[in-house]
Amino acid sequence: QVQLVESGGGLVQNGGSLRLSCAASGRTFSSYAMGWFRQAPGKEREFVASINWGGSSTYYADSVEDRFTISRDNAKNTVYLQMNSLKPEDTAVYYCAASRGRIPSVVRNIEVWGQGTLVTVSS
Repeated sequence: QVQLVESGGGLVQNGGSLRLSCAASGRTFSSYAMGWFRQAPGKEREFVASINWGGSSTYYADSVEDRFTISRDNAKNTVYLQMNSLKPEDTAVYYCAASRGRIPSVVRNIEVWGQGTLVTVSS
């Protein structure tokens, strides 16, 4: 089973950009579909984006479509989330997630979670 470590969070102004990274340990990273979720204070964890094991298929929540891009580099055991045109409502802890055999688009399908990285968008 992989272990996941996120990085790249921080404070950014409204309209700014950030790129999150998620580094995975283990030799089986390429067998996992990967996803990003987020959880704002007082709210449930919600799906943001997912990518299949080979990187050929991606899926986004409506709220981030056309602003966020998920990608992966299996040679580096890393998945990325490029976030552009950030809004205050994007403020949340962002979690990297991994799943084998199921699309990582809902919480119940996730096998492995990262510890999370905080993204704060100021208005």
